[in-house]
Amino acid sequence: MMSAMTSLFLVLAVIVNGLYAGFMVTFLVAVMPGLAELTDQQFTAAMRRFNEKVPGPAFLVLFLGVIALPTAALIAGLGEHDGVAGPAIAGALVCAVAGHAVTIAGNIPLNNALARSEGGDDSAARTAFESRWNTLHQVRTAFSLVACALLALAL
Repeated sequence: MMSAMTSLFLVLAVIVNGLYAGFMVTFLVAVMPGLAELTDQQFTAAMRRFNEKVPGPAFLVLFLGVIALPTAALIAGLGEHDGVAGPAIAGALVCAVAGHAVTIAGNIPLNNALARSEGGDDSAARTAFESRWNTLHQVRTAFSLVACALLALAL
């Protein structure tokens, strides 16, 4: 049986990972398909504004929380996790770290390149950005969904 502290960390991890996964899914199924129908100039302007606003305080709490809270649950529960909870939390943590690696190594550099292209050829900027960004986003969204499911299983 898990201690109250471990349970609290795990509940918070499920909530934060669920919010983060929901954010990722919203971009995947609503925001990006909507933006896909814009002109090159509208698309690049919109993505530049999103990329300026997204790394705000609320997003950073989620971004950091999806790693910090499962880590806390794993450490707090050392010796008390059963044969499902411990591996599920560890698997969720691996997925969260992998998703962040995709973001840091792939999406953020594309966002930065798009920002630097402002005032230039929006068609070329979009071509260099959109397909690659969407593919990377699909990967990190899948990681976030699996992490959330694993944490729910652990709970």
